[in-house]
Amino acid sequence: MNIRSFTVIAAATLCASMLPGCQTVQTTQPGAVGVDRTQRFVVSEKEINQASEKAYAQVMQEAQKKGALNRNPAQVERVRRIANRLIPAAGAFRKDALGWKWEANVISSNEVNAWAMPGGKMAVYTGIIEKLNLTDDELAAIMGHEIAHALREHGRERASQQVVQSTVVSVGAAILGVGDLGVQLTQAVLDVTLNLPHSRTDEIEADRIGVELAARGGFDPRAAVSLWEKMGKAGGARGPEFLSTHPSPENRLADLRAYSEKVMPLYQAQRR
Repeated sequence: MNIRSFTVIAAATLCASMLPGCQTVQTTQPGAVGVDRTQRFVVSEKEINQASEKAYAQVMQEAQKKGALNRNPAQVERVRRIANRLIPAAGAFRKDALGWKWEANVISSNEVNAWAMPGGKMAVYTGIIEKLNLTDDELAAIMGHEIAHALREHGRERASQQVVQSTVVSVGAAILGVGDLGVQLTQAVLDVTLNLPHSRTDEIEADRIGVELAARGGFDPRAAVSLWEKMGKAGGARGPEFLSTHPSPENRLADLRAYSEKVMPLYQAQRR
């Protein structure tokens, strides 16, 4: 049994026997793409969103100190314009997300990356825009993918798994009141956003929801295919670290082609 499987089983055991606040949740509506997996959380949505705000502020402050935050007004305007079309589409998956404190910023970095923290705090790195020469449709594809991670609360799910791991080692230290959970969660958000890879299940869900968000926002969902083709070529044969645990390129592209075609009627409706 690997550590991930052990953690999932431990989380279920703790939910059942120790933690009255543990939840089994359907975070989003299935949408046209049919994502309907239930998830287990030992961290509340309020707690993770508060931690995310602190973590996001830390990252933005560090970027500001380095002179790397929102240096190019045209890029910032472009990213925020696309975000403003994607965010309303999030209501198709969860209405409460329309009331989140969304924020999108651009960080100057050669890294080919973008991310969204729980609660809608996003960053796009100049490296992914410039090195891949992204079209608006392709930029919407990567932003929709990251927004999908936030909607599905993958960060909260992985932070919950981290808390469970801490509890398995020292029962009660993280979630039964010993120590500062807020500080621990802020670090957990930073870890799961910037350092730790998503699972393949998370990536597949984000791919499928992402193409629907793009289509509903009036962006061609088929651009997700060209985006991931570019991503696969970035950095040589291995590709960027961003792709290290993602689904295999062949499977991912096949899935994206199928689901982008599935949501084409939504895109065409927006184009009328």
